[in-house]
Amino acid sequence: MEHPSRSSSGWLVAADIGGTFTDVIALGPDARIVPVKTLSTPPDFGTGVLDGAVDALRLAEAEPTDVTGVLHATTVATNAILERRGAKTAVVTTAGFRDVLEIGRLRRPALYDLSWRKPEPLARRRDRHELAQRISADGSVPIPVDEGELRRLARQLSGDGIEAVAVCLVNSPLVPDEERAVADALRALLPGVYVSASVDISPEMGEFERTSTAVVNSYVGPVVHSYVTDLGAGLRRRGISAPFSIMQSSGGLLDARSVAGKPVQIIESGPAAGVIAVQKLARLLGLDNVVAFDMGGTTAKASLIEHGRPFVAGDYEVGGGMNRTRAMGKGAGYTIRVPSIDIAEVGAGGGSVITVDTAGAVHVGPQSAGSRPGPACYGQGGDSPTLTDANVVLGYLNAEAIAGGRVAISPALARKALEPVAGEIGKDVLGAARGAYEIAVSNMTSAVKAVTSERGRDPRDSVMVAFGGAGPLYAAELARELGIGKVVVPVHTGLFSSLGLLVADTEYQAAAPYQPEMRDLAVLAGQFDVLREQVRAGLAPARTEAITFERSMDLRYRGQRFELRIPLPDGPVDERSLVATFARFHEEHLRTYGRASGDELVEVANLRMRGVVPNPVRIDRALALPPDEGRSPSSRVCRFATDVTTPVIRRTQLDAEPKPGPLVVEDMDSTTLVPPGARARLDTHHNIVITWNDSEVPE
Repeated sequence: MEHPSRSSSGWLVAADIGGTFTDVIALGPDARIVPVKTLSTPPDFGTGVLDGAVDALRLAEAEPTDVTGVLHATTVATNAILERRGAKTAVVTTAGFRDVLEIGRLRRPALYDLSWRKPEPLARRRDRHELAQRISADGSVPIPVDEGELRRLARQLSGDGIEAVAVCLVNSPLVPDEERAVADALRALLPGVYVSASVDISPEMGEFERTSTAVVNSYVGPVVHSYVTDLGAGLRRRGISAPFSIMQSSGGLLDARSVAGKPVQIIESGPAAGVIAVQKLARLLGLDNVVAFDMGGTTAKASLIEHGRPFVAGDYEVGGGMNRTRAMGKGAGYTIRVPSIDIAEVGAGGGSVITVDTAGAVHVGPQSAGSRPGPACYGQGGDSPTLTDANVVLGYLNAEAIAGGRVAISPALARKALEPVAGEIGKDVLGAARGAYEIAVSNMTSAVKAVTSERGRDPRDSVMVAFGGAGPLYAAELARELGIGKVVVPVHTGLFSSLGLLVADTEYQAAAPYQPEMRDLAVLAGQFDVLREQVRAGLAPARTEAITFERSMDLRYRGQRFELRIPLPDGPVDERSLVATFARFHEEHLRTYGRASGDELVEVANLRMRGVVPNPVRIDRALALPPDEGRSPSSRVCRFATDVTTPVIRRTQLDAEPKPGPLVVEDMDSTTLVPPGARARLDTHHNIVITWNDSEVPE
């Protein structure tokens, strides 16, 4: 799999689908950037990608044959789960384990909500089937699979109209070929049915997590396969035949064909691309600890990058609402155990709907107006008040058009939508709009705290990098609330996730459960060698000499349920490297949980190998300023604590000398708000740097 960005003689096209906008960036061989922002096109999101790509090439005056790579971040897998329109899925498991999905981990995200109900499993109980086979805990197979039983099962699945199957045998990670044989037999007996073997998706012990992951993979498999196939065909019809890669939840690119075989790994595709862009920018700027803050049309997301690396979650959930907490809030969605950048999320985006409950309290989100019909001010038939409408009323957004003139704005419609909210709470429209803004800021603090203070990190030790179409409107106030003294707003901020695709590395990961015989260091080293070859094969036919390998171990104390992922030092696997790894585990456990114990209590759960083909495209190549429209500075009245006449400028009208707020800085793809008490300047990479006066930042 040749990384598409290796060619320096053509154009790269990167596309990221959001809840409201689809963002496309074309990067030329001379570092020319052509950004395009267009409304998303649900339910056929691929149309927006194709239209945006064609528009970008037209603006670039480039031909489709000039494209050397297409890079994509998509929500198609997530949407299939949220909208419950995945494949009709069956589960094949060991006798006695039919109800693993219901039993789960007995966790409630809302402890005192008596009306809460667990989500319905993606595979109905009637579609979960047991085999009279057994793999013992020691890896022996006392009862092998009966071929006649498999043939009878296949006939039943066919008669039931099953479209996808997840094979999840108990203890199968110890004898993976046993489960793969069942999956291969079902593929042969059920042509056209999508079949997943859990050991090929999540080869780790833990029956619930492995079963849930395999079921999600099968449930979205046909949808993702169809989407990837259709999008590839659409690109070819438009003359684009370049390699096509998709962002994984872990932050690495992988070719579209491999993704179609393991679609569960792209659930967090879009958010991961944005975090990777921030990671690359942080390295360029020499920033050690960074909070990545992404706010788009539907949600606001936060992630922590520490010492140049984003945190990677061992498992996460999808389909259970917004991910606001790291542990106690789990249990509301479908568990997925694949490598994923750890991202906290709340329902606060530009399209988030403002409501008033029966007690008179104002709420922002999680409902969203999306792109169809969108906020009321878009004039597309929407009448629900949203944060975008509030920002227009407050004077923060251009009262004529946004997204480079592609979306017209009607202040009258924005005010009309907010009038009922103002009436219910007894305020004027401006007061209601400002109240909604402040509530949104408060909501977003929970996402940042989830990845910082709830992990034992002080947010005040970090710099915030804000991006997304709406992120720069809220970042300064959010940073002040958290005590963060500096905010960086990069160029192309509204399309920053697409920019992340341009600079992301190609990546493949493999894992294996730790087994007792691996106490022998030679056996342990041999297992890492096996994982290395799996990764090398997964990245083929990339240039093998370009691959860098990273080893890690999932460690925990005896009796614990959760692990911490700790890197293994480079060099031979010996007593010295294990001592260093265990010492780092103790340090991380103390920092995260406030306590640590001795080496004799440490258990190894899993071994991991990550292979990376570095991307030669550096982020500084993609940070060129777009053409300046040359508009003169103007001003408009903005509501803060009071009404203030506020200068409205372009990014290019800032320089190295800090300018005091309030300021509104308008780009094609976003708007940055610099409140009173803050200052803004432009650094050498065209980033807007916002700082607060010392007296304005809480200790």
